[in-house]
Amino acid sequence: MPHKLIIDADPGIGDAIAIAIAMLDPDVDLIAVTATSGCVSGVTATRNLQAVIELIDPPRWPRLGASEARLPSHGGDLTRGYIAPALLNGKTGLGDSSIPVAELHKPHDAIKLLIEQARLFPQEITLLTLGPLTNVLTAQERDPEFLSLLRAIVCLGGSVSVGGDATAAAEFNLLADPEAAQKVLKFPATKLLVPLDATQQVMLNYDQFSRLFDVGISRAGKILLEWLQFGLRASHEHLGIEGFSLREVVALVAVAQDRLIQTAAHAIDVETQSGICRGVTVFDRRTSRKWQSNIEVVESVDVQGVLDYFGRMLRRTEI
Repeated sequence: MPHKLIIDADPGIGDAIAIAIAMLDPDVDLIAVTATSGCVSGVTATRNLQAVIELIDPPRWPRLGASEARLPSHGGDLTRGYIAPALLNGKTGLGDSSIPVAELHKPHDAIKLLIEQARLFPQEITLLTLGPLTNVLTAQERDPEFLSLLRAIVCLGGSVSVGGDATAAAEFNLLADPEAAQKVLKFPATKLLVPLDATQQVMLNYDQFSRLFDVGISRAGKILLEWLQFGLRASHEHLGIEGFSLREVVALVAVAQDRLIQTAAHAIDVETQSGICRGVTVFDRRTSRKWQSNIEVVESVDVQGVLDYFGRMLRRTEI
């Protein structure tokens, strides 16, 4: 039976591609996508989610939850060397592409939609978060049973031992709203964290990209390749990396192809104070651990398995 899935996202090229793959995967039942601010504002995230849905045009469209939230305010916590998301994803979040979308006359509120779906399908839904955890905490505050009604929550964010990507210490999604991250990640529910340590293992290089030439036959395939090409170029120009990180695809794989990951139980907390460590995920890794395990964390990934899945799903745009 296909996994019932909701994706909460702030697309971003990586988010958009992962969401497209979720809609292309016959083993995933993507029942809703909800917008949050992070990489882009809530309004832009809503528009980008709608653009991906209309581009893929699956047999059954996921419901769309809209947001009007502004970009997160990092205050003085971003340090020198921070690369703004607009440089890596383009001004609109989707590279240079301009995809017209129909105007939403009565958009559903993202928070209300999350709560509604959790109550409609108790213990059936996995919630995959690809952006900050603001929406999740807000839903939990409005409905104290929300997280308990989910089958599981899978969060892309944080790092165990490789440092950060937004600052020297903090990963972007958690730095955007560390207070929400702390409360959600420590909540007693079934949780899986997909940190930088795991996602950085999977990189699409130029040779692998060139082998995807047959994907660009349909309109959807062509645009997906355009997004990837923009991401490859931006990674080279702004990060000095000869490849595009498939972070969000790894997070999706943790739900849809969990045989390709290995996890372990950890004890986690998140630093919420201002300063150079704001947004840092802190793990008790002492030989004699004092904290009780409260989350599963992805530790290793079958890199070739993820790349094979990625290419296989992209080619479904031609079916």
